[in-house]
Amino acid sequence: MLGQGSPSRPLTEDEVRGICAEFVQREHLAGMRILGIIPDQTRSGPIDLMFRTLYDLLADRAVALDFLIALGTHPPMTAEAIDKRLGLAPGEREEKYSKTRVYNHRWNEPAQLTEIGIIDGDQVEQLSHGLMREPVRVTVNRMALDYDLILIIGPTFPHEVVGFSGGNKYLFPGISGPEILNMFHWLGALITSPVIIGRKWTPVRAVVDTAAAMLPVPRLCMSLVVEGAVPMGLYCGTPEQAWSSAADLSDQIHIVYKERPYASVLSCAPAMYDELWVGAKATYKLEPVVRDGGELIIYAPHITGISVTHGRLIERVGYHVRDYFLAQMDRFADIPGGVLAHSTHVKGIGTYVDGREQPRIEVVLATGIPESKCRKINLGYRDPTTIDQDAWKNREHEGLLHVPKAGETLYRLHNDPFSAPRGA
Repeated sequence: MLGQGSPSRPLTEDEVRGICAEFVQREHLAGMRILGIIPDQTRSGPIDLMFRTLYDLLADRAVALDFLIALGTHPPMTAEAIDKRLGLAPGEREEKYSKTRVYNHRWNEPAQLTEIGIIDGDQVEQLSHGLMREPVRVTVNRMALDYDLILIIGPTFPHEVVGFSGGNKYLFPGISGPEILNMFHWLGALITSPVIIGRKWTPVRAVVDTAAAMLPVPRLCMSLVVEGAVPMGLYCGTPEQAWSSAADLSDQIHIVYKERPYASVLSCAPAMYDELWVGAKATYKLEPVVRDGGELIIYAPHITGISVTHGRLIERVGYHVRDYFLAQMDRFADIPGGVLAHSTHVKGIGTYVDGREQPRIEVVLATGIPESKCRKINLGYRDPTTIDQDAWKNREHEGLLHVPKAGETLYRLHNDPFSAPRGA
C-alpha cells in the first residue's frame, strides 16, 4: 500500500501527483482498459485534481481511461454538473480531455445491470450477526465487466450506514443495483446510525466487502481524506487497504468530541446538498450530541424538495424511528429497505410502545420545504427567515450549538452512550 497523510498538514499538489505517478508505475497500469469510479457533487474533495493527474499519466498510455459516477440512487448528473465536478470549463472536456468518457450510473435500469453472485441466507445471517437471513442478489453496472481494472477514486468520511465511507462502498451502492443496496442500508438502520457511524469495522462494511469480492475484475483504490477540497491524505492500494488507512486518518480529522450534549443544535447544510435525501447528513452527524428531548434543526433554505428519486415513497411513509417499522413490517413490505433506512436515520433513534412513537430528539426542518409537507412527513418545521445564524454563535455554554457546514464532520460525546455497536 502506497500513500501518506497527516491531520495537521495538507498534501501539496506535487505530492498528490507524485503518489499517483508512483502508484501508476508500480501497478503497471499502462496498456490497460481502466474504469475510474468517482463520486458525484455530494462528496467534497479534489476530484478535479485527481482527474487531471490521472489523465496526464494514463490517457496516452492506457488502452482506455473512462469514468463512471458512483451515484448510488442519486439523480444523474448533467453534462454541466459533470464538468464542474471535474473542474472543467464548458467545452474543455471535448477539447483537452477527449480521450476519456464519463458516464452516469443508473441503478434502476435493469439493462445497465448484471448479476455477479448471490449472498446466500446463511452468509447473510453470519455477516449481519443474526439481524437478517434472506439471501440477496448482487448486481452491478455491467460496464464494470468491460474493463481490465476498476479504479476507485474518492474521499472517506464517517458514514451513517457503513461506519466510514470510501473503498468498496463506491461500488456498493455506488454502481450497484437495488437489491444489495436496500439490504445493507436496512441492516445499518437495524443497528442504528448513532451506533454505527464513525466505527471502522461494522457488519455493513463486511457485506460491502463481500459483494465487492464477487466482481470478476481486479480492483484498486485511491482513497482520499480531505478537509473541504484540500487533500490531507491519499492512500493507494487494494480498496480494503487504502480504505483502512484513510478511515484511520478520517477518524482523526472528521470526528469532533464534545463534553456534554446540547439542548438545541443548528445544523447548516451546505449548497452541495440539494435535497433532503442528502441534506439529512446534517442530522446524522449531529444526532449523537443532542440531549434527550432536545432539538436538531436542519437549516437549509436552498433545499426545496425531499428526493427526486424517492420523494413519492417518503411522503407516503413519513419519517419514523426504527421500532415503528419493526412493529408493523407487514404494512411496509413493499417499501425498499433503503427508503425505510433513510426514514429512521433522519428521525433518529427512539421507541414505539403500545402504538405510541417516542423519538429521542425532535428533528426540525428550516428549509424551503413548506410547513404542511413537513407535518405530513412527521418532522418539525421552522421558518428559515426567522433564524439568525449570528445569534447562535458562541453559545455552547448555554446548550446551543451552531455548525456552519454540517454533513461531513461527525460530532460525538467523549462519554459516548452509543459506543458499543451491536455485532461490530
